[in-house]
This record gives sequence, C-alpha cells and structure tokens, in this order.
Amino acid sequence: MATFYNKEEIFTATEAVRDFSSILKRVNSGEIKRAVIVKNSHFRAVLVDFKEYEKLKDALDVLQKIYAKNRNKA
Repeated sequence: MATFYNKEEIFTATEAVRDFSSILKRVNSGEIKRAVIVKNSHFRAVLVDFKEYEKLKDALDVLQKIYAKNRNKA
C-alpha cells in the first residue's frame, strides 16, 4: 500500500536536527499531520503528535486482538 506525503511534511535528517523545535511545533499544532524524516534518500522515521500516536497504538492493539482471536478459531 503506497502512502503519499505532502512536500511540507518531508524533512531531511539535517533539517530535522537544525529545526526540530519548529518541526515539533508544526506537528503539535496540527499545521502538518506528520514529519517524515529522510536520510540518504530513504524514509527513516515519522514524527507524529503524541495523541495521534496513542490513537494509532490503540488501533493496532485492537487489530492484534482480533487477529489473535481469529487465528485461534482456525
């Protein structure tokens, strides 16, 4: 599954180091949904707001429980 990112969401590792506070502020304020960190032309990490991370983690937990339950039925 391909995921598409806006140009405004992509930062080099060097930019992330130099402007971390500014990038974090933009993510936390909702100005950008996430900050994708690129190093050596490869996506390496994603910075998301902590509340968004918690939602993603909760969704993953639910999916893992459903998968485990369905696997035990088979």
